[in-house]
Amino acid sequence: MISALHPPAVPIQHIDQRVCLHDISWEGYEAFLAMRGDQAGARVTYLQGELELMSPSINHEHFKTMLGRLLEAYAEERNIELNGYGSWTVKSAAVERGVEADECYVVGIRDEPPSIPDIAIEVVWTSGGIDKLEVYRGLGVPEVWFWQKGQLQFFLLQEGGYSPSARSRLLPDLDPALMARCMSESS
Repeated sequence: MISALHPPAVPIQHIDQRVCLHDISWEGYEAFLAMRGDQAGARVTYLQGELELMSPSINHEHFKTMLGRLLEAYAEERNIELNGYGSWTVKSAAVERGVEADECYVVGIRDEPPSIPDIAIEVVWTSGGIDKLEVYRGLGVPEVWFWQKGQLQFFLLQEGGYSPSARSRLLPDLDPALMARCMSESS
């Protein structure tokens, strides 16, 4: 008997594709990054032997771009120096962590190139995979923002880990409810 194959309920281009590999050495992670080079493609996250490759869906990319544009417009309107670094690979061999945010930013002017972003933004479109907050904690990123289910959530680095917050510490006047309304009206 032959059974018919049913197409997925959601078109494949609307679903993030994620693969997790286990027992990968730091050297293996570095070799993978070197092979990939500067080519766009899967975002890579590494946490002490776990390697995650995530190919963002069209929806994921749409929301991260909209959120970045809104944040940049806010900074421009408020005369805030905000420098975008996209999906910059931030890594540390000492703590065996590496990550590529959906978008990341440095607030203010620096004399030296930054070693980590001040703000990392992650669009949560699918669940599972490596604990991003644990990766960012080890790297010392001050703020991680998650866009999930139509809401902007802030996590601020405290001693020992991240704590959820109603506001950004770096951009305290930024209204997450207004950002959410703008995101819903733009989509």
